[in-house]
This record gives sequence, structure tokens and C-alpha cells, in this order.
Amino acid sequence: MAKPHKFWNRLAKFYSKQPVADEGAYQKKLQVTREYLRPDMAVLEFGCGTGSTAIVHSPYVKTILAIDISSKMIEIAQSKADAKNIENITFKRSSIDELNQPDQTLDVVMAHSVLHLLENRDEAIAKVYKMLKPGGFFVSSTVCIAETMRFFKFVAPIGKLFGLTLRVFTTNELLDSLTGAGFEIDHQWQPGKGKAVFIVAKKAGE
Repeated sequence: MAKPHKFWNRLAKFYSKQPVADEGAYQKKLQVTREYLRPDMAVLEFGCGTGSTAIVHSPYVKTILAIDISSKMIEIAQSKADAKNIENITFKRSSIDELNQPDQTLDVVMAHSVLHLLENRDEAIAKVYKMLKPGGFFVSSTVCIAETMRFFKFVAPIGKLFGLTLRVFTTNELLDSLTGAGFEIDHQWQPGKGKAVFIVAKKAGE
């Protein structure tokens, strides 16, 4: 069976050259996210890809740790940051389950276009909850395949042979995962039917 990191390593160069599919929606998500950021914040982005989102947000926070399972994606991300002389982002090859981050040390965690690729989203969400400080935010954008492409239930096992895991779930199931972990939904937006759902979830203060 192919490994996911090998799949994304092969795709990295092609992926880095592709335009954003919906620029207007992407810009709105960036704008909403910035409303939650402060200059003293420590941020994690997992599944950072080639680093575009981390780079855009870097002027608004203290530090960003940006991780991805693809070493080739990380190489491209680092080169983009170096070209812009950005010094407050640390790019690292890692998955969310491999990451050793102490509890209650992060202000914001971001995960864009990644939750539907994880073997167990509930475990990842629970880990994010532990890593966040009380009052911290989990910002995600996720394609909920079950609502628009039900045939993926049958295609997903085939995709796994090529190293790409697609998990089929609805928006309500994703919301249940977040609230089940202890999060409160602070913001929810979807630009249209079949589009990724953008969610800002808050860890309750203590």
C-alpha cells in the first residue's frame, strides 16, 4: 500500500503552482481568521501544504509552527518564507499524531483541507483541544464529502491504495466531533453547496 507522504511528495511541485480554486472564499476565510489573531499568539497549522496560509498570517502573530507530512511540501514552504524574509514561522515535517506539543501552549490551531484526509479526525480534534490554551481557537476548512458526493463512499477505499485517504462525513458529523471534544462553535460559514465548510471553534475558558 502506498504511503500518504509519498503521494503528496509527488504532487508537491504541481500543487504549488495551482491557483486557489475560489479566491473570494479564500480571502474571506483569511479575513475572518485575522479577527481572532493577536501579536502575542502562538499558532499551529497542521497540513500546511506549501505554506501559503501560514505566510499570509505570519505578520499578525508571534510564532507559527507549520507542519505537513510531505517533506517536499515543507521544502517549498520554507523557500517561500525565505524569499519573503519571514522568520517567525517554523516549518516541520510531521503529522498531527506525531507532533509532541505540550498541553495548553497554543492560542490558535489551523487545519485547512485536511480533516477529511485523516484516519481518525476525532483523535486529532481531541489532541487539538488539549494543545490549546483555555479560550483558544481551532480554525478549520473542511470538505464534507458525504453531502454532495456520496459515491466517494465506494471510491475512498480505492484512493487509499494510492496513498490518499478520503473520509466521508457530513457537516453535522464534523460539528458533533468538535462539540463532542468540548469545543463551542464560534463561527460557521460555507460559500456554497458542495464547498468546504469554514468553522472557528472555541475551547471554553477555565
